[in-house]
Amino acid sequence: MQQGILGALSLLDVRGYVIIATIVVTVLSSICFTLFIRGRYAAFARDLSEHTHADRPFSHRVLTRILEDARTAHARQQAADHQARIEQHFGAELGGLLLGERFVRAAPGLVIIFGLVGTFYGLSMSIGKLVRLVAGGGGEASDIGATMTQGLTQALTGMSVAFSTSLFGIASAIVLTFFGVFFNVTDRRTALMVAVENHLDRLLGPIGAGAAGTLDGGLVQVHTANLEQIFADFARSVEDLRDSVGRFDASLQGFAANTRDFREFNLHLKDNVQRMSLSFADVSETLRNHASSLAARPHR
Repeated sequence: MQQGILGALSLLDVRGYVIIATIVVTVLSSICFTLFIRGRYAAFARDLSEHTHADRPFSHRVLTRILEDARTAHARQQAADHQARIEQHFGAELGGLLLGERFVRAAPGLVIIFGLVGTFYGLSMSIGKLVRLVAGGGGEASDIGATMTQGLTQALTGMSVAFSTSLFGIASAIVLTFFGVFFNVTDRRTALMVAVENHLDRLLGPIGAGAAGTLDGGLVQVHTANLEQIFADFARSVEDLRDSVGRFDASLQGFAANTRDFREFNLHLKDNVQRMSLSFADVSETLRNHASSLAARPHR
């Protein structure tokens, strides 16, 4: 098998060697970046473990700035959001390490892509040589064997580039994947950030005891003032409601008086209507009698 792989490699051309060299360089770069980044994070962790006093700076600038920012926020009695401050300073001052992390995460995909590039290049080269071989198949009989041999050899060179680069790409991706499982830089950075946050909580605390007492007293005063204001507003509302009820009662009394006057008016109107009805009845009776007397007179 080893002779088969070496034999396939011996058929590669310059472009095939360039693609394989690119894959190898990517693998080595990813491994080197992984070891370097983990070493840097380990140095941060050692500096963190050796730091015991809040007034003493760290050996690394990023940790010192995180501590200064957290101490300033603590003095102003602001919320102790250490995680957001740590992420902000890591992103601003450790851009190179974060870029290296992204390259390490993308390295397995890159080597597979390089292998596929070599595969398509080798297949294209092999098919092109076979087409030229078939198209130029004429000539003397004595030259046909040599021409076919040379053409097939060139076609096999392209196939060797195709499968060799794919094999190197897949094998490199497997190596990088296993290496990333055991030496994951993202997990190392996350653990470091958690350690920094716990260290700040231990040194400064979310809010100091004195600050907490002052804050609690201020909150009690604020709550007392709010309650007094609420009671005063409620008393004013009760007085306004009492005035509204009084005005409503006066309106009801006025409406009752108006209703009595209207009832008396209805009674007088009823009496007048009854008198008018009697008068109309008397007038009707008189008119009927007068009509009967006129009808009883003899005609001339």
